Amino acid sequence: MSTPEAPALLSRRWILSEYDTDGATRLAREAGLPLLIAELLVARGVRSAAAAERFLHPQFEHLLDPYTMLGMRGAVERIRKAIDARETILIYGDYDVDGTTAVVLLKTAIEMLGGVTCFHVPHRIREGYGMQGEVLASFAGDGVRLVISVDTGIRAFAAAEAAEILGLDLIVTDHHLPERGAALPKALAILNPNQTECGYECKHLCGAGVVFKLAQALLESWDGGRARGKILPSFLKMVAIATVADAVPLLGENRVIAAIGLEQLQRPVQPGLRSLMEVAQLDPSRRKLNPVDVAFRIAPRINAAGRMDVATDVIELFTTKQAQRAQEIAVRLDRLNQERRDAEAGMLREIVARLEEDEFREARCIVIDGDGWHRGVIGILASRIVDRTGKPAIVIAHDGENGSRTAHGSGRSIRGFHLLEAIESCRDLFTRFGGHAHAVGFSLPSDGVAELRARLCSYAAARLSEEDLGSPLECDAVLPLDRVTPAVFSWLRRLEPMGMGNPEPVFIAQNVRVASAPRYMKEKHVRLQVAQGPRGGTMAALGWHWAERVQQMQIAEGSVIHLAFKLRENEHPEFGGLELEIAGIFPAV
Repeated sequence: MSTPEAPALLSRRWILSEYDTDGATRLAREAGLPLLIAELLVARGVRSAAAAERFLHPQFEHLLDPYTMLGMRGAVERIRKAIDARETILIYGDYDVDGTTAVVLLKTAIEMLGGVTCFHVPHRIREGYGMQGEVLASFAGDGVRLVISVDTGIRAFAAAEAAEILGLDLIVTDHHLPERGAALPKALAILNPNQTECGYECKHLCGAGVVFKLAQALLESWDGGRARGKILPSFLKMVAIATVADAVPLLGENRVIAAIGLEQLQRPVQPGLRSLMEVAQLDPSRRKLNPVDVAFRIAPRINAAGRMDVATDVIELFTTKQAQRAQEIAVRLDRLNQERRDAEAGMLREIVARLEEDEFREARCIVIDGDGWHRGVIGILASRIVDRTGKPAIVIAHDGENGSRTAHGSGRSIRGFHLLEAIESCRDLFTRFGGHAHAVGFSLPSDGVAELRARLCSYAAARLSEEDLGSPLECDAVLPLDRVTPAVFSWLRRLEPMGMGNPEPVFIAQNVRVASAPRYMKEKHVRLQVAQGPRGGTMAALGWHWAERVQQMQIAEGSVIHLAFKLRENEHPEFGGLELEIAGIFPAV
């Protein structure tokens, strides 16, 4: 079904996945799967019947042993000692979804065991990212002797040295990449699957995922039956939110986390979570929640606290037992999210106008900076530029007075361009930096931005050709419309939850006939009736924000097109059924 020869034009605009045909055929036979599903599974690294069973039916028992993570035993022993001695434990977090949910998880787990905690989440504008020695000194002065970092710390060399001088025991939990070629920060224990010699199988946990493994080890050592039966599955609600928000691959253990966590989100108990869903207009009693709901409804409102104000609101939201207080915070986060959207829109208009300048049109890496830009939204804007230009992008905001101005940058990348390695080539310019292949953050003196731009543009020019730029549409299989059936759709649903690493399949139908004139909706969207094959039946194809492109291609009744699509189910009682969501179109000429 997926192997018919595609037209040459397809190969230039769309990428059709290549499959291990023999492996897929074997998996289909051994696991009793349709060949199409077997092909999709093989593309996701699933090659045996047992692996297919685990992928299609994720269970709590599929979670990995936390003690296979390097440093886990030492971390658990020190935390249990602090709990028994009633030491106050400082949890040092980060201000995004991943960092704040990680604080909530670890705080809850330790306090369940009778421990005493305090926490610190830095203010994005006043403090910036990462642990600070002066903050540690303040807590040490209050009697703290154990510090646990969450979603941060793997590059916190100065803070780790400060902790040692202050007599603090430091446990680092993080998922970001360690600095290449450098030793790790001094700490009693470091939990990070990406550190050298760590044999933990899932290398792509988010920060909250790493914290969950610590909580799992702690709680199972206390009461394994109770922990596994109720507490840990409930914890996976928060971990699923962070896993989706941080865009880590939904494969392996992350798939188990997302699947169980989304199921748990159908039954929100904690007042803050219920209130957040209400302001996000999500009603789990009416329909099943999915990663899109988390990524575009829940996560932005959590992130808004750190981007626009103080992320400590999130900690209170998810720990309060008072419904009225939870509602107040949720409404506040909703308002901050709207403020974030307004600020983002204004900055984006300015950036779009500047992208027309020759400097940016010719560059293969966009490095754009501005005064008065809100640091809380520069990462989002970098993503917008990548979507618009198909080039890696870094957005930089300046603050401070002349002579002592600081530039804060956030970057996003494209396929095949490792952004952390790119900025590591400019490491001498930064006061701090970090991230991974697809996203980075950094600070530097403002007078170094011109040098940074020149170096990064030169670096990108040497590594990216014109063919590397852009975002070609990645398609999974050729699927003629007369083979689209409810049975196929039912099998595709078993691939959920879908997201990073396990994307929703995109199919190609070639030489599709447009059966009637396009119907335009709100001047932005379009609805086509399309047909293919000898049966002659038509299917609806909806194109969100496709109206202008369909008009430009002069598509009309009788046109023949190549169509890339995703499968959808319209649940309307009168005209429901399977329909297509347009992912790509071009005329078959």
